[in-house]
Amino acid sequence: MMPTLILASRSPRRKELLARAGIKYRAIPSDIKEISAYKRPDRIVRELAYKKALSVALKHPGSPVLGSDTLVYCKGRVLGKPEGRKDALRLLRLQNGSWQAVHTGVALIWLDKGVYLAGNEISRCKARRLTGAELEEMAVKHHDKAGAYAVQDRDDVFVEKITGRFDTVVGLSMNLVKKFLKKAGAL
Repeated sequence: MMPTLILASRSPRRKELLARAGIKYRAIPSDIKEISAYKRPDRIVRELAYKKALSVALKHPGSPVLGSDTLVYCKGRVLGKPEGRKDALRLLRLQNGSWQAVHTGVALIWLDKGVYLAGNEISRCKARRLTGAELEEMAVKHHDKAGAYAVQDRDDVFVEKITGRFDTVVGLSMNLVKKFLKKAGAL
């Protein structure tokens, strides 16, 4: 019998994407510090996804463990999760009316099988130009999301256009997940 996939995350959005794809899993959040020595966004997300998966895999070597990390890159800056309302407002102002790249890293580690896979995807988002008052209103909402916005929320009007995969912007590139699970023999 195939062991159940472990998702090394507490993100409800990642859980929903896996469930919608019909992939059975259980969630065991990683508690790593989300810091990286890398400067390039693609390397940062891949490294952090890998570290998250590895930290949980070390405690569950007999199961495939999936890690993911997402960040926003805008105007030469890496934008992570805001540290409160004031920081969220700063991030939203920086992105207001601009294009940004959303980078999502995915890693699958299954220690007992010697599986170590990691990759990343990029989608681009165009932020709608909002007024100062609209930005103030948004700044209290999404402190748990990179860039301080939530493209999947129906009432979040910040993103005007997406080029690339929607699930990459949400925080879990499902094509990478499926590719890695197939490669590992877990799908």
